[in-house]
Amino acid sequence: MKSLKKKRRIQVLLATAVALFASVAMIGMAFQDGINFFRAPTQVMEEPPQPGEVFRLGGLVEAGSIKRGDGETITFNVTDGGAVVPVKFTGVLPDLFGENQGMIGTGVMEGEVFVADEILAKHDESYMPKEVVDALKEQGVYQEPSS
Repeated sequence: MKSLKKKRRIQVLLATAVALFASVAMIGMAFQDGINFFRAPTQVMEEPPQPGEVFRLGGLVEAGSIKRGDGETITFNVTDGGAVVPVKFTGVLPDLFGENQGMIGTGVMEGEVFVADEILAKHDESYMPKEVVDALKEQGVYQEPSS
């Protein structure tokens, strides 16, 4: 009688362990698809991303680089003072998007061009994403906003 109880207990523990392992594996795969690493233009040029890798690119929109194409396609350059990355975006830009303004885009590199599927711009005159500020400070280009 005792051996049957022990077998059942072992079976339940094994089934629980397998279910736990499977759920952890599925959660890990879901997180892997949702993580987008931030990169500054200098980092993109020094260590190009893998083909098809989705990441976030941030910096300042270079003055004089915004060009409107067919329909909603816009091209511009993003810089951190050390490197420049050309960006192509099709869609509606945020209202506060402009030259010499901070931005972060999510997308992939296609050759030498970053193709963004989402563009975020700073939301007021004093805010800039922390990642962009850190990248600009690293290049020695960041200036504190005047209050």
